[in-house]
Amino acid sequence: MYSVILHEISHGLMANSLGDSTAKDMGRITLNPIKHLDFFGSILLPLFLAKFGGGFIFGYAKPVPYNPDNLRDKRYGPAKVAFAGPAANLILGTLFGLVLRMDSFLYISSTAQWLLGLAAVINIWLAIFNLFPIPPLDGHWLLMTFLPARFNGVKVFLYRYNIVLLFIFILFLTPLIRLFVGWFLYVVTGIHLLV
Repeated sequence: MYSVILHEISHGLMANSLGDSTAKDMGRITLNPIKHLDFFGSILLPLFLAKFGGGFIFGYAKPVPYNPDNLRDKRYGPAKVAFAGPAANLILGTLFGLVLRMDSFLYISSTAQWLLGLAAVINIWLAIFNLFPIPPLDGHWLLMTFLPARFNGVKVFLYRYNIVLLFIFILFLTPLIRLFVGWFLYVVTGIHLLV
């Protein structure tokens, strides 16, 4: 839960640092989970997938609002705000993984090892998953920022078919994410974690 919350807070903090205080003014730069809960995405969807998803559980928090018109950096500001969330998860996942790697010095209990491994896996999954360039994932803002104007047809296509593309992505490309997450965490931790 807090990995998703820190993801959203990072969006708000980046927007605030770039001149838009919308998230701050709405009380969304907070660790209070109630402020970030989305009834469908945080409760119903994970419960449904836990029951019928065959081991695949997915959920999301209420997106932190921001106004791109208030950003000082009009050109790259939206991409910076979008990247802040996955970057926070990447940093957290790497830190949890590095603590796990230092187990021989820290003498961490097996329960703490399991929790650190789980936290590392969840955060790296969140980072990589959110970087895919499909609306409403954060990666689509990066694509929209850097895609040349001559590819406007690609932008229109992505927005028109975003739900279909998201389902295709979840069904068929998550095995590739699993491989990358497993490799990345092996490099960081030196052990094979279940991803």
